[in-house]
Amino acid sequence: MKAALLAAGCVLLAGCNRHSGPSASELAARARAEATYQTAQRTWRAQRLAELTKPDGWTSLIGLHLLDDGVHRVGSGADNGIRLLMGPAHLGLFTLRKGKVGFRADTELTLDGQPSKGGELRSDADPNGASVIGFDEGRGLVTVIERGERMWLRVKHADAASRRHFTGLTYWPGGRAWQVKARFIAHPKGTTLEIGNIIGSTDRIANPGVVEFTRDGKTYRIEALDEGEGTLFLVFADRTSGHGSYGAGRFIDAPMPDAQGNLVIDFNRAYNPPCAFTLFATCPLPPPENRLDLRVEAGEKAYVKPAPTQGNAE
Repeated sequence: MKAALLAAGCVLLAGCNRHSGPSASELAARARAEATYQTAQRTWRAQRLAELTKPDGWTSLIGLHLLDDGVHRVGSGADNGIRLLMGPAHLGLFTLRKGKVGFRADTELTLDGQPSKGGELRSDADPNGASVIGFDEGRGLVTVIERGERMWLRVKHADAASRRHFTGLTYWPGGRAWQVKARFIAHPKGTTLEIGNIIGSTDRIANPGVVEFTRDGKTYRIEALDEGEGTLFLVFADRTSGHGSYGAGRFIDAPMPDAQGNLVIDFNRAYNPPCAFTLFATCPLPPPENRLDLRVEAGEKAYVKPAPTQGNAE
């Protein structure tokens, strides 16, 4: 009798043990989800790196030059009022009058892909985008950008030292726990938010609402911007800013919320602004509302620039 009871107890115990942890199918599902997550992150990081380092990517910036009213001679020669780091000795003359920028070429170049001697230039504020001046057989590019009601020349070159000597991207450990469920709370239609930038000017940007999420029992909010890209643009700083992450904050392109206002913020895809890689960008800065009392140990870490050497000091 005792032997029978003991056997029955063993059977029951074995049954309990079988169901005390996840089943084989549950473990397999978790493994598939983790593999999917890892593949998605690798793909996103590869795309991010390719975009950043392409011939006209952010690492190709070599100049940002303010255009005051009047005439400006531009080129790499010492006799120019605006001197380029690389390119032809005399690119041409830029004229700014009443908010309009004109250009006359002093060398062979293209304007919007076609051989040209110059003309009136569109800025990046134009609905059709900025005009593109190409020089050095298209390896160099000049566009006019408008920031804080002022005009600037943005200059890129595929042979920029910041591109040729790019040191790569590094990441916080992150993980699926940093894919955070959030709630979108809409602002009244037409709401804007004043955003300062790294060059000291400000712009009013569409601010459709705020995203709210909870982490370790505490609620956080990030004011969302809309730059017409079909995503919510989040510009934020956190407790890692300047302490492992780029000091001026990071960006996230979050999906638009669903009909119920739900979305997921993937902090693993927090990325550095262009000014982390170059002195010639005009990056927006996090507004006070978006400075989180939280260590976001996910996404890109601070970029480590190459040490100056004789070969990359240009």
